[in-house]
Amino acid sequence: MSLDYDLISFESLLTEEERLLQKSVRSFVDATIKPNIAGWYEDAVFPLEIVPEMAKLGLLGMHLKGYGCAGRSAVEYGLAGAELEAGDSGLRTFVSVQGSLAMSAIYKHGSEEQKKEWLPQMAAGEAIGCFGLTEPTAGSDPSSMKTFARRDGDDWVINGAKRWIGLASVAKVAVIWAQTDDGVRGFVVPTDTPGFTATPIEPKLSMRASIQCDIELTDVRLPADALLPNAKGLRGPFECLNEARYGIIWGSMGAARDAWQVAVDYSKERLQFDKPLAGYQLTQEKLVNMALEINKGFLLALHLGRLKDAGQLQPHQISVGKLNNCREAIEIARECRSILGGNGITLDYSPLRHANNLESVRTYEGTDEVHTLVLGNKITGIPAFR
Repeated sequence: MSLDYDLISFESLLTEEERLLQKSVRSFVDATIKPNIAGWYEDAVFPLEIVPEMAKLGLLGMHLKGYGCAGRSAVEYGLAGAELEAGDSGLRTFVSVQGSLAMSAIYKHGSEEQKKEWLPQMAAGEAIGCFGLTEPTAGSDPSSMKTFARRDGDDWVINGAKRWIGLASVAKVAVIWAQTDDGVRGFVVPTDTPGFTATPIEPKLSMRASIQCDIELTDVRLPADALLPNAKGLRGPFECLNEARYGIIWGSMGAARDAWQVAVDYSKERLQFDKPLAGYQLTQEKLVNMALEINKGFLLALHLGRLKDAGQLQPHQISVGKLNNCREAIEIARECRSILGGNGITLDYSPLRHANNLESVRTYEGTDEVHTLVLGNKITGIPAFR
């Protein structure tokens, strides 16, 4: 496949180490994911067998240091996310849920004992984690969560429900956020704890090669040391969500790039009125406009990644990237499907699969509306969320 989307020598802005990491993940995606993703998507299967391979590449918790984690930079994490999502959003989401949400929660807010128990297992792919924040009636407004953890002697007892929780049915450990008499707190919950039930949400039109679940928590009893000691209030989960949102900035552009490459290759081969589609002005205009947005999207991602590595990235800047790149990526995937015509609705080609997946990516970790309001508040100084 051509890589002609890079009209500005983007890869010249990367270090040799960054390019090597990008190449290794791209090779993994080309060899392992792309030949199989149509079947996994059609059958709604998350391929657990590739988790050990991802672990060997150092992709699980790759931006964390110590505890068996790779200690890679934010830019390297982003580049890996873009390559993974060029394969499929659902498989990039696995790396995000595992590393940016579940592992980051323990890494940022856990005790040393919690870190030593769980992070090495999770980095090695021996334990899958999930992150329970969203509820059936608390999506964009997590402060309205109803899940509650009460003290009972030295123990905690949790009751409530979570929804759209990635990987919960295959997870060994869950980070569950709950209201308490002392505000929102996080808990490390082994999923074999009595009263914890995870049920995959089916059927789905998006993210079919991934797992999202409903969780029921019925008198889930935990010891005192299950509490994440360093997270109090919504700042705890929000810090993890910002890690995941950052990855989406890169990942969404990976999906857009793959859709675009498929459309370019198809348009060069597909003959209509005795010449290839790529030879028509309307098609070239579409390809050019999309390539411009992909280049701008990757430049934005790289700039934000450099800021993150320098410790200077601000939350509203993450909203800039998430809002812009998801919005552009889904339009690109849809436009690419139009170039493929009727053939584009089959799983022989990736653009419509990417577009369907991006409906979820655009929704989770903050909708367009929420990120718009974040930026509106930044610009005007007036919060308009209510």
